[in-house]
Amino acid sequence: MTINSNLLSIKKEIGSDVTLIAVSKTKPIEDIKTAYDFGQRNFGENKVQELIKKSEELPKDINWHMIGHLQRNKVRSILPFIYMIHSVDSLRLINKINLEAKNINRKIKILLQVKISSEISKYGFDFNEIERILESDKLDYYDYVEVEGLMGMATF
Repeated sequence: MTINSNLLSIKKEIGSDVTLIAVSKTKPIEDIKTAYDFGQRNFGENKVQELIKKSEELPKDINWHMIGHLQRNKVRSILPFIYMIHSVDSLRLINKINLEAKNINRKIKILLQVKISSEISKYGFDFNEIERILESDKLDYYDYVEVEGLMGMATF
């Protein structure tokens, strides 16, 4: 199947009310451009360096999603162009995103990652921690972070 026929098939199956995020990690620029030319505008990357490189080489109206683990020391490099960060797994990371977003006066959409797997390689808030955060007013103090929802990574 071609990229375009795959996209058509998936979009037909999920319907128009769902936003498809094409995971473009490890894919060459040409493949992403093919999907873009077919109308795909949301792409997910799991490595900061690859995300930056692709964002520089591809059209500027792409909505880039950071879907991999994000280290605090790499936050600043993606905030000017990132559409959403899916893998926010600690209050320290939220603090860093908020601070760096304030410096560029840009509100950043995030998903809070909940650890739903027992795998050591998976990150996230545990259930008790996320419950405490959501029941408190902690998230109200972040002016440059917009929590859009939760995400989790299941065991493969």
